[in-house]
Amino acid sequence: MTLKICVAQLNFVVGDMAGNAQKIIDCASAAYQDGARLVLTPELSLCGYAAEDLFLRPSFIQACDDALKTVSAALSGLKGLHVVVGHPSGGDERTRSVSVQRRFNMASVVCEGQVVASYAKRELPNYQVFDERRYFVAGDKPCVFDVAGTNVGLLICEDAWFDAPAADAKAAGAELLAVINASPFHVGKGDEREQAMRGRVESTGLPLIYAHLVGGQDEVVFEGRSFALNADGALAARASSFEVDAFTVEATREPATPIVAGSNSARIHLSGEVAEDGSLEADLWHALVLGVRDYIGKNGFPGALLGLSGGIDSALVLAIAVDALGADKVRTVMMPSPYTAEISWVDARDMAKRLGVRYDEVSIVPEFEAFLGSLKADFEGTQLDTTEENIQARIRGTLLMALSNKFGSIVLTTGNKSEMATGYCTLYGDMAGGFAVIKDVAKTLVFKLARWRNAHDPYGTGAEPIPERIITRPPSAELRPDQTDQDSLPAYEVLDEIVSRFMENDQGSDEIIAAGFERADVEKVTRLIRLNEYKRRQSPVGIRVTHRSFGKDWRYPITNKFRA
Repeated sequence: MTLKICVAQLNFVVGDMAGNAQKIIDCASAAYQDGARLVLTPELSLCGYAAEDLFLRPSFIQACDDALKTVSAALSGLKGLHVVVGHPSGGDERTRSVSVQRRFNMASVVCEGQVVASYAKRELPNYQVFDERRYFVAGDKPCVFDVAGTNVGLLICEDAWFDAPAADAKAAGAELLAVINASPFHVGKGDEREQAMRGRVESTGLPLIYAHLVGGQDEVVFEGRSFALNADGALAARASSFEVDAFTVEATREPATPIVAGSNSARIHLSGEVAEDGSLEADLWHALVLGVRDYIGKNGFPGALLGLSGGIDSALVLAIAVDALGADKVRTVMMPSPYTAEISWVDARDMAKRLGVRYDEVSIVPEFEAFLGSLKADFEGTQLDTTEENIQARIRGTLLMALSNKFGSIVLTTGNKSEMATGYCTLYGDMAGGFAVIKDVAKTLVFKLARWRNAHDPYGTGAEPIPERIITRPPSAELRPDQTDQDSLPAYEVLDEIVSRFMENDQGSDEIIAAGFERADVEKVTRLIRLNEYKRRQSPVGIRVTHRSFGKDWRYPITNKFRA
């Protein structure tokens, strides 16, 4: 006997309960016609993940309850179909907004118009981007339900990273573990998940299906990559990454043998197609493209706008934006100053032509001269410094925001993680905008991604979009004569490693120095990270692709005298 299972690896929108419910209904109906009798949707699929403080509103919880009834009623005529739906539950008008006394992260099993089983998440993560203890209380009971003679034990995301929930499900009779998830992407996370679930399979002796979300939500991206493991830990199936997928797994009951007679282990065999893994650069590229596409699409912007400088950061953001939106929805503006090199004009024009985007040139020289004229009396007797440099950046930011206001396109900022860490960016200047595409991408990785994109054309928008000279010339903000980034920063190979150790992995200065880095470099970089917290607090939201980004992962006080 074989049970056909569909993993509804769908892209949901936070707060669009009607739209999310319809996606579940459509996918489940199609899966039923294809022979599936169990459909797994991701964690909190009805409301989208994560709804943050919307969970505190009783009306939001009520809307989720109503949407669950809609799904159940719509699928009531499909005999024998079981659909696992993720949703919040438990709030009411008597629940004060700061209380989580009765609010749960739930999964309900609907079948023929009824909720036949329910499960409340037991392990509530409260680290990195997770804040579930703010909103929910933990459940304390297993949930095992029968589908066509197969006992399925239900878990929600974090539950499967701990021993007890799965062990309790097995003790309650589970023959197969179904885990519904919303686990944000970062580099290497897919392998981490598979390895952790392999440990769960080995500890229980039960096969496991991992049903995952796909899509972008503000700063986080979910890459899909749902999978199934057999009881021996072997990979049985894997869905595509960064794509919506009605992913099918077949669960076949094998004849009992004396070894397993009287046991509920190793009797269900899973099988399905196995999608290939992508490279680090490929995964990053697809994550950034998905993040841009969903942020702009889900928020209703007609397109994107960015300043194209002839440098590598804006070139990379342009290539990502075109892959995400198409050339017709991306506009570029080159805004030369008195210090803009001729090759920057040439390379910017070249790249815009390669990708077929609208390209305009707007000189900022008149505005810059007007600012200096207005400030002449105040600046009398002072030397040129970063003040004049920042004026240029702020003029550009003002022009881009004016175009955004007039025509509706969102401004994509082009600063990378190395710059965000050290403050090598101008508040209200190049930081002005609505979405920071490469905010969590270190400069050394910017170069690698540019090389990867020139070697691949995954979305068919143009081969080798980035002129070679943009990649090979020394990076420069071009805000003073003959300026390069390395005039004031350590080499990016050094800088990025120090940032990774200090910011992402909480290593202290002495530990970093002991690893072979120069004390002067370590002290300079860590000092800059501390000093520029006030800038980062005012920066646009950006896509998270590492295990610790400057966003929800990083909550450091601006006013702070502590020195490690």
